[in-house]
Amino acid sequence: MILLGILAAAGGATGPFATGGTITQADGYWIHTFTASGTFTPTKHLTCDYLVIAGGGGSGGDRGGGGGAGGYRTSAGTSGGGASAETALSLTAATGYTVTVGGGGAAGTSMSERGATGGNSVFSTITSDGGGGSGAGSGTHQGRDGGSGGGTAGNSGSQLAGGLGTSSQGRNGGSGLAGSNFSSGGGGGASVAGTNAVFGQSGGGGNGVSSSITGTAVTRAGGGGAGGSIQGAAQGTGGTGGGGNGGTGTSTVQAENGTISTGAGAGGNGNSGAYSTFGQAGGSGIVIIRYGA
Repeated sequence: MILLGILAAAGGATGPFATGGTITQADGYWIHTFTASGTFTPTKHLTCDYLVIAGGGGSGGDRGGGGGAGGYRTSAGTSGGGASAETALSLTAATGYTVTVGGGGAAGTSMSERGATGGNSVFSTITSDGGGGSGAGSGTHQGRDGGSGGGTAGNSGSQLAGGLGTSSQGRNGGSGLAGSNFSSGGGGGASVAGTNAVFGQSGGGGNGVSSSITGTAVTRAGGGGAGGSIQGAAQGTGGTGGGGNGGTGTSTVQAENGTISTGAGAGGNGNSGAYSTFGQAGGSGIVIIRYGA
């Protein structure tokens, strides 16, 4: 990949043919990467590929489930949920197209508060749904629906399914285990559902999807791993693509945020000690646009 400034100095480039974002060139394409909201403005008619990933879900407090990954839509490879590539966009010259990059969902800030759903990401007619926040062990256990669903926290009542993912954007969150073990479900990833809790083991986050739209293969939109518990459930690991690892039940290891600019879900915290009341935040999303050089 060659930065725009180097190309301009060498005098070897034609274009780019639009403004907005960070501009690079690779494999015969101009590439505009937005890690924050902005405007994409073509200087001529363009047919553009895109990757639009929403913000990942935050995790709930007290042995929380893992946050779900942000919705994943692309015209350049496999979309979330195992869907095929979508249709490239035909864009008009001199028209400013608003790009919205969704923020990561906020953490639950008490033992009973679920994690928040991530923000939607939008480019032209393409909207990806924010990842579902996870359930909290001492409050509402159910993971939230989203681009990928949040994991459900373990509880002493009935076993509950994880939050639902959006069709063609992501996968479901994992279920929490009923009973005294309090194992929680992992957050859904863009390509793989969050792992259901089993006795003694909280669920891992689902894996994300790899894209080479920038010229280099990068995996994004992994789900967060669920938190462990002092009742004996080990914590889950985050899914590939930036998903945060869960925290341990004895709080010797704190859960992790979802990785920024990947739309990854947050890891759920354990339920003892300094970290017992806090979830973690989901990773912010990203929008990438490319067209022929």
